[in-house]
Amino acid sequence: MNNEKLDLATKLWLVLYKAERALERRALGSIESLGITGTDFAILEVLLHKGPLPINTIGRKILLTSGSITTAVDRLEARGLVSRSFDAADRRIRLVALTKDGVRAASTSFKEHQRHLHQSMEVLSEREQIQLIALLKKLGKGVESNEEE
Repeated sequence: MNNEKLDLATKLWLVLYKAERALERRALGSIESLGITGTDFAILEVLLHKGPLPINTIGRKILLTSGSITTAVDRLEARGLVSRSFDAADRRIRLVALTKDGVRAASTSFKEHQRHLHQSMEVLSEREQIQLIALLKKLGKGVESNEEE
């Protein structure tokens, strides 16, 4: 592989890294302005869209370890935003669900977060956003398939 291709790959990685960091700062800032952490938001969002889930399933969906997810759920439960109950079909499983206050907080924070993300993405046209989604999916799948080899 020649140096030009290596330089281009390095430049692409650096541009992606900087863009991701800028978007992450903006996204976390909008989430934290609502008085919750990024982890809290991720839990509320997954419960809002998927309904009650076992704690380990939540952890897998938002890529958190069991210790981290338990601490976050404890924090949300103390704030009255989630509750835990036993699964009727299998009493060994504890389900986490949004409370009424949790649904309200999750809905409000998700809408506000969407608004902030929309503002961040306005620098790209709708067509460019669609193209970027396709290209990033292609890149991600390619990287994952190379890791499996």
